[in-house]
Amino acid sequence: MADRTLDGVRLADVAAQAGVSEATVSRVLNGKQGVAAGTRQAVLTAMDQLGYERPARRRSAGLIGLIIPELDNPIFPAFAQVIDRTLTMRGYTSVLCTQSPGGATEDEFVEALTDRGVSGIVFVSGLHADTTARHDRYTRLIEAGVPVVFVNGYAPGVRAPFFSDDDAAAVELALTHLRELGHERIGLAVGPQRFVPAQRKAERFRLLMEPVLGDEAGELVVHSLFSVEGGHSAARHLLERECTAVVCGSDLMALGAIRAARRQGLSVPGDFSVVGYDDSPLIAFTDPPLTTVQQQVSTMTTAAVRTLLDEISGVDVPTGEYLFQPDLIVRGSTGARGAPAS
Repeated sequence: MADRTLDGVRLADVAAQAGVSEATVSRVLNGKQGVAAGTRQAVLTAMDQLGYERPARRRSAGLIGLIIPELDNPIFPAFAQVIDRTLTMRGYTSVLCTQSPGGATEDEFVEALTDRGVSGIVFVSGLHADTTARHDRYTRLIEAGVPVVFVNGYAPGVRAPFFSDDDAAAVELALTHLRELGHERIGLAVGPQRFVPAQRKAERFRLLMEPVLGDEAGELVVHSLFSVEGGHSAARHLLERECTAVVCGSDLMALGAIRAARRQGLSVPGDFSVVGYDDSPLIAFTDPPLTTVQQQVSTMTTAAVRTLLDEISGVDVPTGEYLFQPDLIVRGSTGARGAPAS
């Protein structure tokens, strides 16, 4: 018997790859209703993996703007991927706007998106996370009737939904882990002080470490850049102050901290333990595999997108901040305290 095909697509192959029936594959290819969004996405993903051309898409329900920082930090492509996938499953099309030094500003992106008549905008780690920025730009946008949601960061006074990982809880998880390993002289390396996530991490660090280190706890907080170079610079300062461990504000900073320790002839984690933040893609395959605090990217962004789509459909959604609890992922960059680093 000949293999069942539909417009050149072998149903059996796609069904096996997606773990569904051939009838389900046929319904997806024909654009029929009655297929769960997750199942439909699994079939489309299987077609991509097998090299088949997707069926012609139905007309988009609308455009959604997505404004994120530069893509050099792998956590931001991870955010974009989850948001785009969630929007696609709901019939919307995302318009990705990435910021880079010397490129378009957030305000310029917003103007371009509103000119195109987008149905809503998702902001990830934007000016809403910068305490020195003017936030009335968002109030004007909301008053103009544009549905918006914000991810990672908080702007008091802006009546909109905000979704963030709990930065204070992230620091507490990392410190508890390092204290259990015997570390007492622990430093914190985070981004510039004007950013909400950095402020919250520093505040919880000082609160938890002052009973151990006294006033010196504040001196072991280093504000630097959210980059490998920033982590390297911060770690050098903390090693000079005889820290045996560091909690970093991003995985890239943690990689810089590891590099700084090694350049001083120290081993990680034998002499110096390092904890990152984000659990970026591929970070488990670094040398050593990085212990890190995992952001709840999928859960957080899915909730943000669903809230935005509720706004678009006319639902009166609650405003304010929603905090998601991170997880500590223990790998090979942390170990029991050895001799003091010097």
